[in-house]
Amino acid sequence: MSIKIGVNAWIWTSPFTTSDPESLALLDKAKKMGFDSFEFGLEDPSHVDPAKLKERAQATGLRLVICGAFGPDRDLTHEDASIRENSLNYITKALEICAKSGCPTLAGPSYSAVGKRRHVTPEQKKVEWDLAVKGLKEAAKRAANLGVRIAVEPLNRFETDLVNTSEQCEKLLNDIGEKNVGFHLDTFHMNIEEKDTYEAIKRAKGRLFHFHTCENDRGAPGSGKNIDWEGTAKALKEIGYDSDAVIESFTPKTKSIAAAAAIWRVLAPTQDSLASDGLAFLKKILG
Repeated sequence: MSIKIGVNAWIWTSPFTTSDPESLALLDKAKKMGFDSFEFGLEDPSHVDPAKLKERAQATGLRLVICGAFGPDRDLTHEDASIRENSLNYITKALEICAKSGCPTLAGPSYSAVGKRRHVTPEQKKVEWDLAVKGLKEAAKRAANLGVRIAVEPLNRFETDLVNTSEQCEKLLNDIGEKNVGFHLDTFHMNIEEKDTYEAIKRAKGRLFHFHTCENDRGAPGSGKNIDWEGTAKALKEIGYDSDAVIESFTPKTKSIAAAAAIWRVLAPTQDSLASDGLAFLKKILG
């Protein structure tokens, strides 16, 4: 097993855009720090020139991962068909950028809008579930034509009311029924929602396409004592996971993303130290 340790651009900036030299320079920074892969949130497809992105990734030798950004107008479960269509169009553009830039995986909570959490009837829940299945089944077919995988991320109860656990994600994947759609698990969300992180990861055996790491406060992996890192490492080893384990955290300096992720305080002495300390820990625990 050879896990590739990566870092998300949100640690330093938002939005990531290939027209900004400082954004592109983050790939060089990540490589110099010792990371294997580089991830960014695709906040707006127009921000990214896939040719420029591919060129820089090839120059650094970093693997690319793109994580979708799903705001209120990108919601496959919305009652308004035009919003569902907008979400599918966004996913399609993201998949095309993945294909053109050499990125094998589109990650994130693509089934619904982040922040959509309500009490709804079982009947309404089924309507929305079925819409998510329908939308992602179509997205999977488009992804297959482009040679890209979709990794679906359960979020905690404060960010979605649809898919919170590995078990729920498994049901969604089974209902979608496409081989190029798999799990995207995250230690932050699992720490809130799962009774046993080890078992949650084991459930994803053979279908874990992507993995996010951070502490329970969104800080550097290894900087706290709440996350079951030993269970996490054991489970990843036992299921033979050999893809990316990306440190996902956020900078409080970028107000929009800080508000979206509820980052109200500094999580490390510097953003660089958050990344480097997390990398050192992950190399030790996952090596």
